[in-house]
Amino acid sequence: MDYNPPYFLLVVGLLMSLTSGVAFETTLKQSVQDWSRNRSTRTLATLQGVSLLLPFIGICAGVCVFLASGIMIFGFPGLPAYGAAFLLTVLTGTLVWSQLGQILLQLEQGGSKALDLDSF
Repeated sequence: MDYNPPYFLLVVGLLMSLTSGVAFETTLKQSVQDWSRNRSTRTLATLQGVSLLLPFIGICAGVCVFLASGIMIFGFPGLPAYGAAFLLTVLTGTLVWSQLGQILLQLEQGGSKALDLDSF
């Protein structure tokens, strides 16, 4: 049996995560700047809408493919590799998404000084 590691998928997953990350960063910065200029009644926590969720899902999908390909390179079969990668990605993605919501809430309540790390 000839085994070919999925190096191509490893690169595809990495590039997918990077490009989605750039879109996520741009969307988040633009949304926070718009909120900062207008100080609308719309809360920062509601910025976590579809325009921010789509690039985040792209990041998670790319990470899942990257992780699964990395596991498969070590000789694991595809289904267990993708199962483990999916579980890790969902757990980590959920944690990151909830942390983003908390940071946006802190930013809204205390302004940018609430996020000042020098005060710790």
